[in-house]
Amino acid sequence: NEIALNILLASLTVVFLLAVVTLQPFAIYAHAEQTMIVLVALLVCLIPTTIGALLSAIGIAGMDRLVQRNVLAMSGRAVEAAGDVSTLLLDKTGTITLGNRQAAEFVPVPGTTAAELADAAQISSLADQTPEGRSVVVLAKEKFGLRERHQGELTGAEWVPFTAQTRMSGVDVDGRKVRKGATGSVVAWVNERGGSVPADAHRLTDEISQAGGTPLLVAVEDSAGARVLGVIHLKDVVKAGMRERFDELRRMGIRTVMITGDNPLTAKAIADEAGVDDFLAEATPEDKMALIRREQAGGKLVAMTGDGTNDAPALAQADVGVAMNTGTSAAKEAGNMVDLDSNPTKLIEIVEIGKQLLITRGALTTFSIANDVAKYFAIIPAMFAVAYPGLDKLNVMHLHSPQSAILSAIIFNALIIVALVPLALRGVRYRPMSADRMLRRNLAVYGVGGLIAPFLGIKLIDLLITLIPGIR
Repeated sequence: NEIALNILLASLTVVFLLAVVTLQPFAIYAHAEQTMIVLVALLVCLIPTTIGALLSAIGIAGMDRLVQRNVLAMSGRAVEAAGDVSTLLLDKTGTITLGNRQAAEFVPVPGTTAAELADAAQISSLADQTPEGRSVVVLAKEKFGLRERHQGELTGAEWVPFTAQTRMSGVDVDGRKVRKGATGSVVAWVNERGGSVPADAHRLTDEISQAGGTPLLVAVEDSAGARVLGVIHLKDVVKAGMRERFDELRRMGIRTVMITGDNPLTAKAIADEAGVDDFLAEATPEDKMALIRREQAGGKLVAMTGDGTNDAPALAQADVGVAMNTGTSAAKEAGNMVDLDSNPTKLIEIVEIGKQLLITRGALTTFSIANDVAKYFAIIPAMFAVAYPGLDKLNVMHLHSPQSAILSAIIFNALIIVALVPLALRGVRYRPMSADRMLRRNLAVYGVGGLIAPFLGIKLIDLLITLIPGIR
């Protein structure tokens, strides 16, 4: 990370400073004294000025790439953290699936008609303002001709709105209590009232879950007691190409976890189809927070998205918290990034941009260090070849003179920074791969390149300098 890199650059600066300081006593002993101008010029050439000058450009370019994708980062550290992420928490609806989960079928248990189930499902969904809840009302109207009712029409009704904690909605009216919601929530509600859930209801929910659908139970409590009427089948579709995206993340060493309010069977079916590494079923905001803390306790960096006030604590806890622009003020204040398009899938792109920033910084750091080492072994033999003829064997470039060697190195040092600015702004090409493979690639391409470039560049500049009249 940036702190470790700054420590490395500071250490290299101290090492090269000591090398230059001890060079003068050695030069005096060898009767090859160097002027202060030469020593300062040598120090400027050797210290890691290349990567030091490019760090700001790399950071600004990373934030600019986010802005181009309509994502606002609160700080450069947030972009850097995105590149170090090792665990990705992704909401199922809208991120992994298309997000238009709709009611597709009413499946009654024996002893209940589909029309009775549809009527109970519709009235219990009036207090559910989610897209899924609205789709239940519409399906009951389309399939059974049930007029779409409104909460204000039912006098004396006590409404139970849907929440992420209860995962259930309903109404108490005319001596009857109707509930619709997640399987676990409705089963618990029925059991609390002395009712029992028939085996057929469990069988139906399992069949729908194993098919990748989401079952919602509908139950009622009246003079006959609490009982389950049937199941609503919600359908959703996994987005195309998600398995390939998750395979890329896996090759990068990133673990993906799908977060969903669905039951474990449905969650497993969707997770297997999408190719995620793990899933958290029947998740509440508290469960999400606990998962983030467990991952961080294991030394991992976590990224997630959220849009509601109940997501704010988890967004604040996550290392990278991306809030949706359509979300609440609390969510946007808690996160360290805001997606103006409110597209949860963009979290994967944000991680890729962060990875590209770190790859670029690592590649240019490798080039810069190799560059400095090469300049040291290119200049020193030229400076002392006269005093120590044996060093002439190391003077492979046969530079014109010690003065031209220093001057060529200074000019090269300035030009190489300018030459690398476009690469720093554009970024090194991003390719999903493991950290070990990435390190080997950087050493092969930018390490070897950093060793060769100074020899070629300094020699070429030295030849041009010797063509200038009066230069000896």
